[in-house]
Amino acid sequence: MVADNEIKTKISPFSVRPGEIKVFDGKDGYVSMAQITSKINQGVITDIHFRIIDYINKYEFLTSRQLFQLLEMDNVEIKNQDKLNKKLEQLVKTKILTRYYFKSHEGEGVYRIYCMEKMGKYLLRSREEECKWQPTDNTKPVDMIKKKLAGNQLVINYLRKVSATSGIKLKPEIIDKNLNKAFKPIACITLKYGNQDISFAFEAIRREMGWEDSLVKRMNQWKSFYSNFVPGDSGFMKLPQLVFLCEDNKHMAEVFKVLVMNNLANFLNQRFFYTTDLAQNDESLTKSFYEFVEEDGKYKIKNLESKLLA
Repeated sequence: MVADNEIKTKISPFSVRPGEIKVFDGKDGYVSMAQITSKINQGVITDIHFRIIDYINKYEFLTSRQLFQLLEMDNVEIKNQDKLNKKLEQLVKTKILTRYYFKSHEGEGVYRIYCMEKMGKYLLRSREEECKWQPTDNTKPVDMIKKKLAGNQLVINYLRKVSATSGIKLKPEIIDKNLNKAFKPIACITLKYGNQDISFAFEAIRREMGWEDSLVKRMNQWKSFYSNFVPGDSGFMKLPQLVFLCEDNKHMAEVFKVLVMNNLANFLNQRFFYTTDLAQNDESLTKSFYEFVEEDGKYKIKNLESKLLA
């Protein structure tokens, strides 16, 4: 597997491309539970396969590279990416998992994404593990899936690279008290600093059609949450630090411009940080945050350095 710092692309694999569609690459037809049970009894489907199913259940959508990184972190013995791909193929053929890829006028995507199938849910339930997957989860559009993939990659890199990481919540539920309605950022990561817990809430922003209006709507929800916050709200004892996960450097500026134009760039004395997909590939994440600051009447982007992210 290519190391993160050896990746040379300047375009995030999780960027949204014009006219992009999701293409089914799984298995059609019927597979019975008796067939799957037989493969388990024969040792064809093993505990490693079940570990993979657990990851998919938790993260919803994953690439094989992300799965390999998760297995490595958990010290699961799997020799290389090819070995993992063979196990994934077995899970797809038995309809425990299914698979998609992305296609646009630029061509076919270079990676496949894996998600749950009904047989996977049945197997998890048989082990008394919670699985909230529904068949409609796999019908999500490209931009929602890419937001999830980008968020998952960020979470995996924090687990791998930031020693202060003490807690991860995927898609935590935040309550907009003005509307009494819940919304979900892509992830919340808690870091330990001395005796303090510092929480970062990440919003994954993609350039899908109408993304600017969606961003304004979401920021008004955050404004409501911040304005009415009391310790304990949505599980936070202190206000989380909001970070925008953008596609690239230009996209950070585009996001900031939308916030400025709608008077949402800075409210209630809250600082907002920015980062990009590719910034997570650096060997260290200490310089992965950016901030827009005003100098001589103009806004400039400033690269921050934080030892907390070492």
